[in-house]
Amino acid sequence: MITLAVIACCLSILPAAMFLRNLSAYRPLPRDGASSVPCSVLIPARNEERNIGDALRSILQNEDVDLEVVVLDDHSSDRTAEIVGEIAARDARVRLEKSQPLPFGWCGKTFACHQLATLARHSVLLFMDADVRVTRSDSLPRTVNFLKQSGASFVSGVPHQQTGTFSEKLLVPLIHFVLLGFLPIRWMRRNLDPKFAAACGQLIAVERARYERAGGHAAIAASLHDGIALARKFRTCGYKTDLFDATDTFTCRMYRNTGEVLAGLAKNTQEGLGSPRLLGPSTVLLLGGQLVPLFILLASSSREVITIAAVACLAALLPRFVAALRFRQSLLGAVFHPLGVLILVAIQWYGFARSLGGAPASWKGRTYAPSPAT
Repeated sequence: MITLAVIACCLSILPAAMFLRNLSAYRPLPRDGASSVPCSVLIPARNEERNIGDALRSILQNEDVDLEVVVLDDHSSDRTAEIVGEIAARDARVRLEKSQPLPFGWCGKTFACHQLATLARHSVLLFMDADVRVTRSDSLPRTVNFLKQSGASFVSGVPHQQTGTFSEKLLVPLIHFVLLGFLPIRWMRRNLDPKFAAACGQLIAVERARYERAGGHAAIAASLHDGIALARKFRTCGYKTDLFDATDTFTCRMYRNTGEVLAGLAKNTQEGLGSPRLLGPSTVLLLGGQLVPLFILLASSSREVITIAAVACLAALLPRFVAALRFRQSLLGAVFHPLGVLILVAIQWYGFARSLGGAPASWKGRTYAPSPAT
């Protein structure tokens, strides 16, 4: 038992140490002034009447940046187009475009983003989901300035993740835990290895010229995890990618109930932790470091083993509590962190099993055949 406790302790301390080290590298956007580089904000929208109006109003409050906002209505059956049209009639910076029929082999979002890029007029493209809000009047110029100052051709940030239901509080904050606990950000910045690609598909800014040279969204047409897939493509083409902390500049409420949380996480499994290459190692790292220490602590009667397991449990919980303070996350979700990890791993295996069985993925009312295993 003591050997298992020591191994579990190591598996919990390593991501905790990585998380703490990454905090100083994962920084908010620089507080620069106006941007001299025009920016096209591009929003794919399919049945987004709940979000699109607030998203546009938050964007249009930005100052000191020359921008256009292009919304692509992706065959919505609700009032999405009507709402965008009303705002466009009052503000010439907003444009409503209609999507072409979805071609075979494309994911709906990637095809929408591909069309938006061709419709954009400016040299910086900022792809933003309809459920993202811009929280400051200088968020957009700061994003454009970071793209230029970082030396990267592709930058992405994780907005402040708003959560309401227990499942959201439990699972959505794992974005930061996995990102900062298992990606060495400084090493990522020093090389172009595609294995270190990371991004949040909610918010991505790119240099248009290199986006086009890398093949754009057409190069990842079938991807359901467009953020990571596009970052990998940029790196494969020799272009640097980078990350920033968007907590103070953008916010997002991705999901509204447990069904949406589970469906949203499941659709990304094959290109994320649930890929055949990562599923085994990620399961060992997550369960071994985040869940096994708790079981050892509850099951052992040895004082030495209990001490080691207690240290492991504290190390496992530390990143979640630090994240709750730094990224304004739920303390309730941090308390139940081991349960969140267990559910996350179960979702990855569920997605992997579905892909092996040839079950299609579903999102936004569309179904997609599983990609070949990689």
